Amino acid sequence: MRSPASRPSATRARIGIAEANQGGRYAHFVAFHLAQLNVARMLYPADDPRIAGFFAAIDDVNAQADQAPGFVWRLQDESGNATEVDVFGDPMLIVNLSVWESVDALRAFAYRQTDHRAVFRRRMEWFEKMTEAHLVLWWVPAGEIPTPEEARKRLEHLRSHGPGPEGFTFSSVQPAP
Repeated sequence: MRSPASRPSATRARIGIAEANQGGRYAHFVAFHLAQLNVARMLYPADDPRIAGFFAAIDDVNAQADQAPGFVWRLQDESGNATEVDVFGDPMLIVNLSVWESVDALRAFAYRQTDHRAVFRRRMEWFEKMTEAHLVLWWVPAGEIPTPEEARKRLEHLRSHGPGPEGFTFSSVQPAP
C-alpha cells in the first residue's frame, strides 16, 4: 500500500501556494485548510467482539471520507486507518487526524454523510463519554500536513486554555488567518 503522501488525490492539485501576477510582480497568497483531531477511548480492547461493529464499519467510512467533497488528507498507518497510531500513550485511545478544505466540508461529512452518521450515532456502544474536549480544529497553510504530535498539543492547549486560534471546536470556529 502506498503512503498517504504518495496516494493520488483529486484535491492534491489544490494544495499549495498560489501565485498571482500583480503588475509584473508576483504576490504570494497562502490558502488555509482546516485540520482536525478527534479522539475516543474505547470501552473494550480492539479485538473484543463488543466493538467489532465499529471496526467493521471503519474502512467504508474512511473510503467515503477519502472521496468526500473538500477532503484533503488523513492520517493512516499500514492498515489504511489510524486506530493503531499511539499519540497519547494510551492503547485504548484512538485518533482521527485529517485535513479538509473548510469547516463546512468537514461538517457536511461528519454530520450528513450517511455511513459516518450511522457510526456516530452508535458511538456510545463502543466509546466512553469523554468529559474533556475530544475534538480540536485549527487552520493550517494549504499543503501543510499536521503531525500527530502537533495535533496532541493543540488538543491539550484547547483543554487548558479554551478555544482560540490555536484550537477551536465547531461551536467556536475561528477565522482563518
